[in-house]
Amino acid sequence: METQILDRTGLGELVDALRGEGYRVIGPTVRDNAIVLAELDSAEQLPAGWGVTTAPGRYRLRRRDDEAVFGHSSGPQSWKSYLHPPRRKLFEVNRTGEFTPAEEDDTRYAFLGVRGCDLAAIAILDRVLGAAAHPDGSYQRRRRELFVVAVNCTEPGELCFCTSMGTGPAAGPGYDLGLTERADGDGHRFVVDVGTPKGAQLLGKLTVRPAASGEVLSAREDVAAAAGRMGRAMPEADLPTAIRDARESPQWEEVASRCLTCGNCTMVCPTCFCTTTEDVTDLTGDHAERWQRSASCFELDFSYVHGGSVRTSGSSRYRQWFSHKLGTWHEQFGSSGCVGCGRCIAWCPTGIDITEEAAKLAAYPGGTP
Repeated sequence: METQILDRTGLGELVDALRGEGYRVIGPTVRDNAIVLAELDSAEQLPAGWGVTTAPGRYRLRRRDDEAVFGHSSGPQSWKSYLHPPRRKLFEVNRTGEFTPAEEDDTRYAFLGVRGCDLAAIAILDRVLGAAAHPDGSYQRRRRELFVVAVNCTEPGELCFCTSMGTGPAAGPGYDLGLTERADGDGHRFVVDVGTPKGAQLLGKLTVRPAASGEVLSAREDVAAAAGRMGRAMPEADLPTAIRDARESPQWEEVASRCLTCGNCTMVCPTCFCTTTEDVTDLTGDHAERWQRSASCFELDFSYVHGGSVRTSGSSRYRQWFSHKLGTWHEQFGSSGCVGCGRCIAWCPTGIDITEEAAKLAAYPGGTP
């Protein structure tokens, strides 16, 4: 299907059409002084005219000069919170031994506004949770019914480094519909690319017009130009090897002196997937439940084995997270675990910058540049 143009009214039709198809539409909206992901009842809830200013340990809303609805970089949440919920019930059991599994979540999600970095993160979760030797059935069910409306970035944020990770600013494969927002003297509109037959079918229900060749070219050029305006970049190095060779670097202790081991970076990361289970009972002891919740390798008990934790120091826990994310993830899953969204930098209370730390470790004597 050829590229189409959808106007601002048509974006509202898109949300309505998705809801009419039985999807629960999730997209960005303004709440609590941030752009967060939430269920949308209409396109009017999108953050029209809002952008963000970010820096290490800093995130602020700002008013834009136009009414763009996707003119902002990543917020504190990722789409992972819907595909791989931070807490979910597994089963319950009573004193007589009656076992009742938790009800399956049959929600059909439609994600509106997925950036290239987050689309790449979903692809990573597909490999980790959906296609591993022991796949997560709960994740697979949510992912199977997912409808994705991606957004190409034309205005990267101050902390974005998706270009150096090969994940943006153009949204890669995996979307049903892909949008490039245009808000200028010619009006507010979206250049729409179709990624799947499912996307084409839905687009056929909306008010659209064919895109002129100039409109398509201008949109493509703006996305390509954004690649050269990233606020950060990961160093051009063989990071898995460099990190391995720098395992005795004093940099681990230096960064640990600033790290609070709070786990914020793992909480906002769109690819961190670790979980643990906990059992809870009522006061009578007649009823018990098992819940799965997100876990972080920054927790002291994360490496608890046979009466003690393996990684007791902050430096060892930071090294575990960093080495896995940028190093051994390649061996396990065939890619880096980082997609360049910059969330871990923005939401680190002390402003630790993963790109700066990677550059220091890559330059460690004896490392492999």
